[in-house]
Amino acid sequence: MKKIFLPALIVLSFYLFSAFTITHTNDVQVNTTNSNVIWTGSKPTGSHTGKISISQGLLSFDHGNFVGGNFSFDMTTIICTDIESKSKNEYFVSHLKDEDFFDVNNFPDANLKIIKVDKKDDKNYSVIANLTIKGITNPITFDAEVTSNENSFVAVSKFTIDRTKWGVEYKSGSIFKKLGDKIIYDDIEFDIFLISNK
Repeated sequence: MKKIFLPALIVLSFYLFSAFTITHTNDVQVNTTNSNVIWTGSKPTGSHTGKISISQGLLSFDHGNFVGGNFSFDMTTIICTDIESKSKNEYFVSHLKDEDFFDVNNFPDANLKIIKVDKKDDKNYSVIANLTIKGITNPITFDAEVTSNENSFVAVSKFTIDRTKWGVEYKSGSIFKKLGDKIIYDDIEFDIFLISNK
């Protein structure tokens, strides 16, 4: 009897442990209309800022905890929000879209795919993701604040990249050494605001 009981107890314990440790991932779609990305680029004489639309995306949750996700930027929608002159604004945005910067005709989308998430407290997370711009992928790390309630969420984050790692080298002071104050700094800041469909 004891010989039968012990294996049965081991099997029962295994199934009970599995029941409590199995993951249940819930993918929640991003509301692309109400979510946005704000970019900021700088040079010695000032800075410019603008927006990029999110074309699609989702965040993944496991029992209410943020565990992953991915979303895409529609680079063809890039705009500048701080140049008031219509003609100067249009010229500047056209330049951002050409081969000197994001080459949107050949690379209309950028993508961020989250590959690892560490929970810091109830709503703050440390994130590692792969960011693809102009067909080039590099890992980035950043912190995110994510609040969720069943099938809804709000996520806010900010990160800075060295644009030259993604092939955006125009007037980079680290590559072109004799530009003086004509350089454009390599860093681009991105402020991300995501809200779910529900």
